[in-house]
Amino acid sequence: MPDSPPDSPPDSPDADLRLALTLADTADRITLARFRAADLRVDRKPDRTPVTDADTAAEDAIRAVLAEQRPGDAVLGEERGGSLDGRAWILDPIDGTKNYSRGVPVWATLIALAEQGRPLVGVVSAPAMGRRWWASAGGGAFTSELGGAVRRLAVSGVRDLADAYLSTTELSSWQELGVLDRYLRLAEQCWVVRAFGDFWQHVLVAEGAIDLGIDAEANTWDLAALQLIVTEAGGTFTDLAGTARFDGGSGVSSNGALHDAALAHLTA
Repeated sequence: MPDSPPDSPPDSPDADLRLALTLADTADRITLARFRAADLRVDRKPDRTPVTDADTAAEDAIRAVLAEQRPGDAVLGEERGGSLDGRAWILDPIDGTKNYSRGVPVWATLIALAEQGRPLVGVVSAPAMGRRWWASAGGGAFTSELGGAVRRLAVSGVRDLADAYLSTTELSSWQELGVLDRYLRLAEQCWVVRAFGDFWQHVLVAEGAIDLGIDAEANTWDLAALQLIVTEAGGTFTDLAGTARFDGGSGVSSNGALHDAALAHLTA
């Protein structure tokens, strides 16, 4: 992770990023310990999405640290709710709970800090994959693997949909919205189409490994950290309406060059 001045004030960008990385460490210890556990408890929320005892334990642990370190900040989390008032920490303790509950290692803790809808810090930590991605507003986006060297992120230079690598989460989301035909129309224009889903597709856009990642439906905590990481890597992140926001109910990440062309197919 990047070096931070040891005497940086608690409300400085360096201190906020350092805290976010510490919060990710806290979550990693809990989520990894419960991953593939024989007694992992999996329940269903009212919206029929799964939640495990690791989800709630990780969010509670993060909130405890924030209550001590940033008592004046608001918190919004997937499992415990909250608000976005003022400076707000936005938490998804396990993004990819379906993978987590089935023993698939593609899941991550997402942590963001935003103020008045503007993301300031974003961290994505996928400990079962040995990967972490992070960004701060104006400070660039970075990744490291298995404790190795830190690498700065940069999106791809692909400029034609015919050469593009596209990913989405679930086709059922498009079908439920009644716009599956729009996604399929875009997919027909692209070179390669996959469904990496969730956080994974968006960090792949930030790495330049793929060119477009799209969530037809997503929550604020699913997207806040990812928006900053993608944009700090030189990409573009909007909702399906083309507005640069993380709370619009959908997420479109791209290398920037392909964004308008992709939205044209998805909104026509």
